[in-house]
Amino acid sequence: MRELDVNRLRVLMEVAHAASIAEAARTLSFTPSALSQQISKLEAELGARLLERRPTGVTLTPVGAVLVDHAERVIGELRQARAAVEAAIEAQPQRLALGSFATAAQVLVPTALAALQHRYPRAELSLVDIEPPEGYGLVTSGDLDMLITHRYPGVTPTPHPGLDRQRLLDDPLDLVLPAGHRLAGGPADRGIGLGRLGEETWISGAPGVPNRVCLETLARQAGVELRVAYESADYHVILALVGAGLGIALVPGSLLAGADRSRVSVRTLRGPAPAREISIVQRRRPTALALELTAFLHTSAAGLTRGPRRGEP
Repeated sequence: MRELDVNRLRVLMEVAHAASIAEAARTLSFTPSALSQQISKLEAELGARLLERRPTGVTLTPVGAVLVDHAERVIGELRQARAAVEAAIEAQPQRLALGSFATAAQVLVPTALAALQHRYPRAELSLVDIEPPEGYGLVTSGDLDMLITHRYPGVTPTPHPGLDRQRLLDDPLDLVLPAGHRLAGGPADRGIGLGRLGEETWISGAPGVPNRVCLETLARQAGVELRVAYESADYHVILALVGAGLGIALVPGSLLAGADRSRVSVRTLRGPAPAREISIVQRRRPTALALELTAFLHTSAAGLTRGPRRGEP
């Protein structure tokens, strides 16, 4: 078997990330037919199919998934090698690409990025929205310098070989009720047992979404059967539905800190407080800009935890 062509590996990786040959072609400034030919040649060299072509896009075969995993590492190492050479000749560009899920991008990232931009006015900083568990491969390949991600209780950890994962914040999950709910009164920090909520209508993400997995895990532990009638991936929509009196929900405290709470009541769950872990993921040899952004993000996280106590307006 001949050595694999790095350019074809990059094509396969881009197609896998985009889940579409046409979208990957736009990213790489090639025609879809040219990319298809490169994939076909790679499949012919290996004697195995790498992609399943469907009307809605493409998915990796098991063999393709193995090859993409290695391709991300190879291309990531090549990019790091190039950056190391450029640094040696004092030509390393000041760039940083950050991926983050929506809540962190709202409450943690702006202050940290602004501080970094102020310190390095000529640095080229960028941010893309990435919802967990996605994004690890983009850090491995070097498309991202850093990823801010989360993990809810009950959600299986995402493997991240070759990457460092650093805890940034434990974000408590609070019980949010309509303002007129029968359990809305009383001190905010007096916990409500999940067993008292078995007859309630719940609002959460769709099945398989991390916050739904967390809710279902907590319910199983409490021996409670849930009824989720309204599904949304957007916590602002969830809060609006709760405020309209349509149900109750678990919402991260970081999002509640700046939300309109005039139509809702916030309480804690009884027992050990559930929390999602917010973490930073980056390569084991981060750039100087990534190290500084990490420090600014920790400062933002510390400011968030020193905010109003849970349940306070």
